[in-house]
Amino acid sequence: MVMDLVMEGKREKGPIESKYMKGVRHLCESGITRVPNKYILAVPERPQVMGEQKTTSHLNLKLPVIDLARLHTSDRSQVLESLEEACKLYGFFQVVNHNIPCNATRRMIDVGRRFFELPFEERVKYMSTDIRSPVRYGTSFNQNTDDVFCWRDFLKLNCHPLDSVLPYWPSSPSDLREEATSYAMQTKSLFLVLMGAILETLGADTGILREFNDDGSHLMIVNCYPACPEPNLTLGMPPHSDYGFLTLLLQDDVEGLQVQCKREWVAVDPVPNSIVVNIGDHLEIFSNGRYKSVLHRVLVNSSKSRMSVASLHSLPPDRMVSPSPELVNQNNPRLYKDTNFAAFLDYMSSCESKHKNFLESRKLA
Repeated sequence: MVMDLVMEGKREKGPIESKYMKGVRHLCESGITRVPNKYILAVPERPQVMGEQKTTSHLNLKLPVIDLARLHTSDRSQVLESLEEACKLYGFFQVVNHNIPCNATRRMIDVGRRFFELPFEERVKYMSTDIRSPVRYGTSFNQNTDDVFCWRDFLKLNCHPLDSVLPYWPSSPSDLREEATSYAMQTKSLFLVLMGAILETLGADTGILREFNDDGSHLMIVNCYPACPEPNLTLGMPPHSDYGFLTLLLQDDVEGLQVQCKREWVAVDPVPNSIVVNIGDHLEIFSNGRYKSVLHRVLVNSSKSRMSVASLHSLPPDRMVSPSPELVNQNNPRLYKDTNFAAFLDYMSSCESKHKNFLESRKLA
């Protein structure tokens, strides 16, 4: 049975493809011992493994660490300078003293893990290929368009407006709605603090914060990367940038996140009790290229499953994102077309999204 899924030298065709649509957890529960061809990347796209000549991709990157508690002290100007440097040079940073309690983050990771441990018959209730669904259990990056699947299952929860979408969220585990709601509210508050500070570093009008607060889009993605029998052949997530203004990433203690730095893949060294923050395509557009979204990917390993929770924040779905007027002038001409979340969804529905293709489609010639 298992070997029917692994046919060396050729890709499986026909009805067997539906097995992959059920997700990586389902494959692993079937007892596979090799990676099916559907998940095997072309050689140039495969991750480097320890022992090969090129080991740069395994060096740990010391991302800037921003202590948010210092924003409310006499050190505020220094914190803003550090934040500006992090946004300009890295596009990624970690925040500590962010006011989300450690027990809240632990509970969120735990309830997410327990969701993926539910019987497949329970998980499949939420499986959908509709990328606009308020709740969606799926696999890979975009199972509708991916030619080669990645080693990832996910639960996507639309978090705005919470009162309207909450009834659609999974009711099992019994505490998932409560924990996810609490965590969503806390990440929204953290996002508003971070965006306020980032707008200050840009010299942009902070009035946009009202739109983020009242009707801003908020998508929470619980990611599961099961242990993989041949991790050198596949990826948990392919190289990509995120669409929104900021992504706030909560991780467990299993390494896997890599950031592209000077054309090399570098492992992110986790900081205890921190949340990783990265700039999205919308903020690159809004800042007129001053702050850039950065390619990142996820590795898998052969011994441990990995969990993460990504919170993606942007303007209301129908609100156009444009370069801020304060950042466009004769010396800094406009670099991007207007866009919105609907345009991103349309792009995702029709294209295999990889690297920064969507953002490239928004650039002016």
